[in-house]
Amino acid sequence: MSTTSGNRIDIKKFIDERPISPYQWLLVVLCFLIVTADGMDVAIMGFVAPSIIHDWGISRPEFGLVMSAAPIGLVIGALFAGPASDRIGRKWVLITSVFLFGVFTIATAFTQSPFSMAALRLLSGVGLGAAMPNSTTLLSEYAPQRKRALLITVMFTGFNLGSALIGFAAGWLIPVHGWRSVLIFGGALPLVLIPFQIWLLPESARLLAVRGAPAQRIGKVLGRVCGVRFAGNEVFVSNEPPLPTRKPIGVLFSQGYGSMTIALWVTYFMGLLVIYLLTGWLPTLMKDAGLSVTTAANVTAMFQIGGTIGAVLVGWIMDKARPAPVISAAYIGGAVCVLGLGYIGAMSSSLALLVFAAGFCMSGAQTGLNAFAPGRYPTVARATGVSWMLGMGRFGSIFGSAIGGALLGFGWQFGAILAMLAIPATLAAIAILVSQRVGGTETAAQPNAAH
Repeated sequence: MSTTSGNRIDIKKFIDERPISPYQWLLVVLCFLIVTADGMDVAIMGFVAPSIIHDWGISRPEFGLVMSAAPIGLVIGALFAGPASDRIGRKWVLITSVFLFGVFTIATAFTQSPFSMAALRLLSGVGLGAAMPNSTTLLSEYAPQRKRALLITVMFTGFNLGSALIGFAAGWLIPVHGWRSVLIFGGALPLVLIPFQIWLLPESARLLAVRGAPAQRIGKVLGRVCGVRFAGNEVFVSNEPPLPTRKPIGVLFSQGYGSMTIALWVTYFMGLLVIYLLTGWLPTLMKDAGLSVTTAANVTAMFQIGGTIGAVLVGWIMDKARPAPVISAAYIGGAVCVLGLGYIGAMSSSLALLVFAAGFCMSGAQTGLNAFAPGRYPTVARATGVSWMLGMGRFGSIFGSAIGGALLGFGWQFGAILAMLAIPATLAAIAILVSQRVGGTETAAQPNAAH
């Protein structure tokens, strides 16, 4: 550890000007693993549902109550966790959220009815909804500005990895041990992370500073993360603009933030609407158009592959250029891709390529938005801003899943539904540009700029 003499230290500037320490890389890994566990338990019911329906002898509509419970819990968890994190601290709210979805996922394995399973999935969803925004917020506060978007988008690729891993686990466990073993496995892994989180996760030094914590405590936390030994007479500050209120929810709608908050919500809502309608209904649309079930599944998987690659590349570009136009361009690319899908039809030889491109653009933009949002809010309301954006955006996922079935019921075909999705994708592109113009805290990244 190097030693620094006593002075007035702006925590953000201090982090931005130093090389990334081994401990900061460790924090990236920890947050990646949390998001991976989150992705596993969000996706888990889709893999065990056929076995549960068969074992219990219930209909698909009856099981719909179970499938809809977790998304509702995700909204509740996101809306409550942000304000709690801004008041209590990032570390313990994050640890609690992982504990909740781990314990309740295991408990779900021992249920005997759809109603009790739905109740436990609702509670699991609360933990799942709280984990993602707090991981994002904590990592954003320790990632240097020059690499922040890339590190956060890399963290988010853990979600896709977790969704895939639980699928492989289900394929291996269900034939041998039954569907309950998958839920036990999915709940046990996040619980394994708890001791490492307690030991290794730091509290946000910037939050400690704005909350008036003792300098000795801030120096200990910041020094541990950045690999520095402070002299003990430093004054730690988080230089931010004056606020009309210190209440996190109030900040979201105060002057300078209100319009930006709404614009971010619209962006996230529209993006998730497109993504969930595509991933939820594309296999059915392709099957109805004449493709086999296997082909439909393989082509839809190209969306997730494209999304993972797109997330990393969009994050990398965001660190080199103004982030809002980069995200907006990705959404526009998504609009063009879904228009192209509607035009070429399901039987085209270019279908898989365009689905890959749509995933690259839409998921890349959506993940980039997760990296963009934390820097738009002051520390005192950062977790609230991020979690409420994710919470409100979840209504887009619910609406997207529902509207796909409604449009099919109205007789809409493959081309019409896919082309229609260009509208919300374009609205997302416009809204993200509006969010940059109407407010925010930290300066957008510029090539070779000092922060």
